Order: sequence, then structure tokens, then C-alpha cells
Amino acid sequence: MREFSAPLSIAIPTTGNLTDDVVANAREAGSTAVFSRRTGDGWVHVTASEFHEEVRAVAKGLIAAGVEVGDRVALLSKTRYEWTLFDYAIWFAGAVTVPIYETSSAEQIGWILHDSAARAVVAEGPDHLARVREARQSDDLAELQHVWSIQDNAVDVLGRLGSDISDDVLEQRRTSATPLDLATLIYTSGTTGKPKGCMLTHGNFMFELGVAVDELGELFDTDDASTLLFLPLAHVFARIIQVGCVKSRARMGHSADIKNLVADLGEFQPTFILAVPRVFEKVFNTASQRATADGRGRVFDRAADVAIAWSRALDGTKVPVRLRAQHALFDRLVYGKLRQALGGSCSYAISGGAPLGDRLGHFYRGVGLTVLEGYGLTETTAALTANLPDAQKVGTVGRPIPGTSVRVGDDGELLFKGGQVFAGYWGDEAATGEVLDRDGWFHTGDVGEVDDEGFVRITGRKKEILVTAGGKNVAPAVLEDRLRAHALVDQCLVVGDGQPFIGALVTIDRETFPAWAEQHGKSGRVTDLLEDEDLVAAVQDAVDEANKAVSKAEAIRKFTILPAEWTEEGGQLTPSLKLKRNVVVREARAEIEALYLG
Repeated sequence: MREFSAPLSIAIPTTGNLTDDVVANAREAGSTAVFSRRTGDGWVHVTASEFHEEVRAVAKGLIAAGVEVGDRVALLSKTRYEWTLFDYAIWFAGAVTVPIYETSSAEQIGWILHDSAARAVVAEGPDHLARVREARQSDDLAELQHVWSIQDNAVDVLGRLGSDISDDVLEQRRTSATPLDLATLIYTSGTTGKPKGCMLTHGNFMFELGVAVDELGELFDTDDASTLLFLPLAHVFARIIQVGCVKSRARMGHSADIKNLVADLGEFQPTFILAVPRVFEKVFNTASQRATADGRGRVFDRAADVAIAWSRALDGTKVPVRLRAQHALFDRLVYGKLRQALGGSCSYAISGGAPLGDRLGHFYRGVGLTVLEGYGLTETTAALTANLPDAQKVGTVGRPIPGTSVRVGDDGELLFKGGQVFAGYWGDEAATGEVLDRDGWFHTGDVGEVDDEGFVRITGRKKEILVTAGGKNVAPAVLEDRLRAHALVDQCLVVGDGQPFIGALVTIDRETFPAWAEQHGKSGRVTDLLEDEDLVAAVQDAVDEANKAVSKAEAIRKFTILPAEWTEEGGQLTPSLKLKRNVVVREARAEIEALYLG
């Protein structure tokens, strides 16, 4: 059994809670711009003192409405400034935030409100309100007493409602929580079964961010540190960055409009961003397709190869002179334009939620954007491991953050122990016992390995290992990650459990397909070209490239291009764009069976 521990590097507070950061910011740096809000007149700064006053006013309103210490208050909204405002206001009132993905169905909303016994809901607009009403009609939500709408001026409404609450009452509420008390219930997006509420305490966040902000000083502690959040704040990944920015006073903005993201990045000019691997894949594939459409495909491909080679060379003794010259040339011709698409000031990115892959990691570092890949789960308050600016190994998810230990079980499963590991699942001791052993080790369900320096590599999911009829164990994630790297491939599912060989289902990227079709003289939609020789050949190229990562027995031998997309709205993807394997397998049973006929 292999084990590696990283000693704690700082002192973690044993008193207080997450609201202390807001109070300290207002007291010590009141005039510092800690947020930028997008308005009709552009981006407007919000100072630490202004944010503190807004949080206090909303918190007083929650108290006046009858929200008690420990009550659960749900947040159902896109990523926006008010999300962060309400999150901290709920904590100031001594209550517990229950985030709900803004794309959730009425049934999912009803389950979370019922299971958490939420006292109130803060929804964004009419569509969300309608889903809450539908949930109330079909579920017993006896505890739910209030529903407020951000677009119906919930901030002002609660501000007026709480005008009679004294500062002393608010301060008593604000200081009621200790590091041991619940800060939030985050429901797992659920690739299988009903979502479970992960109980994360103030102490979990204080440990995680105390360490992370210290270790990632080059991101959080520079004079102009800033980030633009565009991932859903209902996900622990974006949430932890939110809390980290408030703690470190790094200026933060919000953007929920992915279609306008490039423009927002250009205006906001963040110094670092966070995204899931699919975003990095999309940026690369879109740039490649545009270059090809403009007749510069070969130039881009060569620039990409040079970027990857240059990054790999950085891990060696020195970069060859010729490679340095080529890199400098492409920096002027190609790389600078890619950096400009991120606002021009971004030098770091944080990636999590799924494996990035070493090729993309090297590509982005080669173009001047160092992607720091990390690993964690909702149950671990996000990061368990992380690559750092001064301790990076591309292709791994980094070393355990200080104060964290990793162990590789006899079956290859990764186990972790640390102050960020959750308190358990809300109202489900049996489920908690399945993942938390008596010694405090959290069983991740992921299979991986740890090298001699402590760097962790994820190789698959314990429950997703396929065993072919010939007895060969195959980790589908390795193949799927490589397949998705192709510009035409949107999503893919590798299958073959109990079958004579490995197969795959592939969906086509609707954004890159039109440019490919025009380039190849095709007309029509994806559904018209499922058996087109050129399209099949292009996907075969992607399959051949993916197969290079595995043995012949593990290689994909047959694939099928599907007419439909897999989406979050369709129920096949989680909000962090992970594939719900059980859902896809159920829906595509006929297509999977067809792979093995004849």
C-alpha cells in the first residue's frame, strides 16, 4: 500500500467562520475594489466596504423574515454578483446555503428542497420561480416559508425588511458559527441515483482556502489579481474560488453568458481563470478549425506542435536553440492571439472536474497560459491535490496540498485524509459509512497512482473499469479523453464490458462541424452525414490517435456516430459536463448492442 503525506504549512484558525473575511476586508481595506459588476454602463467596481454593507443589509432581512441559526436557505441562480452576495448574507445570518444548479428540473429542485428541509429559496427569475412552484405542487415542502426573486429586487426587499434589526443582533448571529458548524449543503450532481447532500463545514473551507491561497500566491496575492467566474457557483469548484477571492481580496467578476464570454474576458482582463477540461478542449478545437477555414491550418498545427515541444523541453535540462526560435516566431503569429482571447492578462488557469490530458496541458503552457490541474470532489471541498506554479508535473493532478495524505489501496483506489474532507452525507449515515472509514480516510472511487515525488495520476473510476469477455481490464477514461481532443468529437462513450472487444459511441461537435463540412464540400446537417465516408474517416483518425495510448487488447475496434447530442438539458451530462454513463448506456442500449452484432 503506497502512501504520501504533505505536512501542513500554515496555522489553520480554530475559531471564527467564513464571514470573518468580509469583516476584515472592510476594516483593513475598505476602499479596495473586491468585485466588478457588469451593468448597462460596463463593469462597475464594488469596494470591500460596499460589499460588507450590502451583505449586512440582506442578512438583516433574512433574520427579520424568520430565518434561524442553522436553517437551510436554497440558492437557485446563474453565476452572478448576487449569488455571492446572498451566499455571504446567509452565513452572516447564521444559516446554511444550499446551492441548486440553475438548470435543475422541477423534480430535482423538489428533491433538494425536501431533503434539506429548506426554509427559504432565493431564485433568479421567472423561469426558476415557475420550477419552484411546480416542485411545491408535487412535493411535501412544509418547511419552505419564503421564496424571493433576484430579478424582483430581492436585495432591496430584504434590505427594507431588515431595517429594524439591530447591529448587535446581526453580530450575534454572524459569530454564532464555529469551524465545526455547517456552512453549506452541496448536492452531488449525481451520475447515479438521487443526489446526496454533502455537509461542508466552515472549517472545511477555512482549511482548504487557508492552504490553497497560501500555496497559490502567484494567483491570489498579486497586486492586480483578478478572475472572472463563469462556471456555475452551485459547483464546489467555482465556489471555492469565490471564497478564495474574498479571503485574498482578489477582484472577482461574474459571467453566466457563455456566448458573450470572449467579450467579457476582453473587458474584464482577468489574471487567472478556472474552467473544466471541456472548456480548454473547445478553445483549442475552435481555434484549430478557424485557422483551417482561413487557410492557416498547417501553420496552426505546426504552432501547436512547437508549443507542446517547448513545454515538454521545459521539464528537461534545457530548451534547444532552434525550438526557442520557433517558439518566439509563433508567439508573435499565433500564441499572442490566443492569449488575447482570454483578455490579454491571463497567465494562469485552474483546471478541475475531469482529467485534462498532458497534450493540452503542454499546449497551453507552451502558448503562455500555465494550466494548473488539480483533483478533488464535492465531498472534499474541492482540491485534494494540485499542481503549483513552482511544483508542476503536466499530466498529473499534482501533489496533495499541505495537511493532506493520499493512500493507494490494494485495488488501486485512491484514499485521502485531511481537514477538507466533508462531515458526511446529510441524513444518510449508511452512505457516509461507505466512503468514510473509521480512521477518517475518504474513499474516492477513483483509481490512480502516486509517484516517488508524491504527484498523483488519475487512471479511471473504480466502478467504471470495463472487463472484456477475454478478461482484459480497460479504463474507458483514457480513451474518452483522447477522443474528445479531436475537433469534431463532442462527447464519447467507450463500451465493452463483457464483450469480445472495445467499442465506442461518438457524438459530433455542432460548433466545429459547419466549418469542417464547408471545408470538405459537404452540405446538410450532422444527421444527414452519419455514414459519410469523410466524416467516418475523420472520427476514425480520432479513434486511431486514442488507441495509441493503450494496448491492442484495450483499443477501440468499432464505433458508431450518433445523430443526437448529449447535453446537460437532456440529462446525459452533469453540470460540470461529466458523462452520466448509466443514463447514456440505458438510452443507447440498441446502438451498443448493434456494435456487437455480426
